[in-house]
Amino acid sequence: METICAASPLCEPEDMKSGLADLRKLAMAEPMQVIVPVAIFLAVFLLGLLVRRLVLRALKAWSERTNSQVGSVLYHTLRGPVLIWTLILAAHLAFQGSDLPARYTEPLANLLLGLWIISLTMLCRRIVGNLVRNYGSQVPGAMPVTTLTKNLAEIAVVILGLLILLNHYKVSITPILTALGVGGLAVALALQDTLSNLFGGFYVAVAGQVRLGDYIRLNTGEEGYVSDIGWRSTTMRALANNLIVVPNAKLAQAIVTNYYLPEKRMSASFGVTVGYDFDPDRVEAVLNGVLTGALGEVKGLLVEPAPAVAFDPGFGESGMVFQVNVQVAEFADQFPVRNELRRRVLRALKGAGMGIPYPARTVYLRGSGKKKTGEEEGAKEN
Repeated sequence: METICAASPLCEPEDMKSGLADLRKLAMAEPMQVIVPVAIFLAVFLLGLLVRRLVLRALKAWSERTNSQVGSVLYHTLRGPVLIWTLILAAHLAFQGSDLPARYTEPLANLLLGLWIISLTMLCRRIVGNLVRNYGSQVPGAMPVTTLTKNLAEIAVVILGLLILLNHYKVSITPILTALGVGGLAVALALQDTLSNLFGGFYVAVAGQVRLGDYIRLNTGEEGYVSDIGWRSTTMRALANNLIVVPNAKLAQAIVTNYYLPEKRMSASFGVTVGYDFDPDRVEAVLNGVLTGALGEVKGLLVEPAPAVAFDPGFGESGMVFQVNVQVAEFADQFPVRNELRRRVLRALKGAGMGIPYPARTVYLRGSGKKKTGEEEGAKEN
């Protein structure tokens, strides 16, 4: 028995503790025990690279042919993890095909399995994040797709993967949960402002009263299109193309006017002043003619509800004031629509011989009993 043990390279002396020394001794005594695992590793790795290339090429061709967002997501997501899986599989098969002692192969197998769980978790995190970003808005009743909701979905996947990893290594999560419960109070006190912004953003996203792309105005004066709702703040893009950052806690407490709810359509109006010398019915007919001609020609001006002209507020200081009311497709359309309609109204009034009066005041001179207009008073002073 001692002769067999002495002749076997697997029987190590009691004072030999280094695993590298065992492997070196095995390689020198039986080179095939090292060459075969290396050959298996290289063969599996090269085969995996070939399969990876074929699969990625097929995914790319399919996504380009069908314009599928799913194919594009899978293509960009699988490029890195598949290479890692190929390395893990090649190393696993190489160790399993060798005659190394179980005390070396089992820890390595557990390590490779742990790496595979981690890489699979990261892959699922990216896939879930991309799917939520690209398709989350199409799910009926789902939360609005924001950075906050995307990150929450990714964190849920990471937590699930971590639990699977701990279960694989037989690590009890009860002490971890106990430690988190004790330290949670201290963390909550230290991160009070951060947590208030976090829950404020979650409330804003879940309530659905402020959505991505909506044009909103706060009671503090800030207004713009909602670009994103994140962990700490909500970003808005102003009409001047500036970025406005509002903490979520402030947004949750603010009085918000949403110009996209209950619908994007909104009313716009502007005043037209005409002299008292003209017939109000004729003025109103001219204005209605301008509005009728603008329907279908001015971009953003809606046909229904139909535009209207009202003799309101009516009597002004220097003339009759008419209110032109129209409906526009959305908030930003009111500015170009009003600009174009004012031009057309001015041309129509001039064509009808109606002028827009200049401001005038009647000045009474004390003691003379005679009233003079502002023009006469100015001429007298000159």
